[in-house]
Amino acid sequence: MNSNAKKIARAAMVAALYCALTLLLQPISYGAVQFRISEALTILPVLTVDAVPGLAVGCLLANLLGGAPWFDIVFGTLATLIAAVCTRKFRGNHVLAAAMPVIFNGIITGPVVYFGYVWMRGTPILHGVLWTTMASVAAGEAVVCFILGLLLLKTLEKSPADLWK
Repeated sequence: MNSNAKKIARAAMVAALYCALTLLLQPISYGAVQFRISEALTILPVLTVDAVPGLAVGCLLANLLGGAPWFDIVFGTLATLIAAVCTRKFRGNHVLAAAMPVIFNGIITGPVVYFGYVWMRGTPILHGVLWTTMASVAAGEAVVCFILGLLLLKTLEKSPADLWK
């Protein structure tokens, strides 16, 4: 298999896995309190740059197919893409790499969750609830990324080196 085909296949596999895990675990993947097990895959850019577009496409598809509002589709995908790029950038430090999805989902997806699932149009914005929602998104992300993501990374690093090149 040529190099480009391998890269596309790897990206497609990451996208499919992310989307399938998110949809399979839909009750905990969407809404005011999110615990996306699929976010464990956000550590994959440490191993291959091909995971970056795969994660973004997987998130986009999961949000489209999961019935998320348009702003969750746009900004959730953007948060995943930025986090994946930064995870790749910090691939030499696994803890810092795992922190990227926590940071960007807390900052970007937290307000999306608040305005999309918590806040009622026409009511005042409750800043305390907004900050709590952002912290809740970041906390769920931290559990998934720092426990499942780093466990996944440790396991995959034992696989044949050419699998990720």
